[in-house]
Amino acid sequence: MSPKPKPIPDGKAGATPYLAISGAAAALDFYQKAFGATIVMRLDMPDGKVGHAEIMIGEGRVFLSEEYPEYDVRSPKTIGGSPVTINLYVPDVDAFVARAAAAGARVTRPVEDQFYGDRGGKLEDPFGHVWWIASHVEDVSTEEMQKRASAMFAG
Repeated sequence: MSPKPKPIPDGKAGATPYLAISGAAAALDFYQKAFGATIVMRLDMPDGKVGHAEIMIGEGRVFLSEEYPEYDVRSPKTIGGSPVTINLYVPDVDAFVARAAAAGARVTRPVEDQFYGDRGGKLEDPFGHVWWIASHVEDVSTEEMQKRASAMFAG
């Protein structure tokens, strides 16, 4: 008798983004080149499309597949954009964003120091997914963060 499987598989605790992508195979290549992703698993369908893949970006796992409108799985390109932003901390945000842009990402907000202690910027990958890339550069207390935010957004 085999042991009962774990209800939460190793390495899959917590929330995991699942990206629907038009051109998932090309996306896997992009994430490897631009984000330094490692492919953990890839399942191809008989028609050659990526049915399911898992990648690691740093210590974070991301699932992705080709879009399948017949199963209500649509990519941002199909629905006109994404309301979701994926946050990713990296050791050197400037170098990371430059590499991603060189690989085909579109920088939608340049990298700059943020009032809350991060240095970050926003990009859209070639498949329509939005990423906030940051490096933490300063520890800021909640009180100081509130003070800075109030001054910044006061008008």
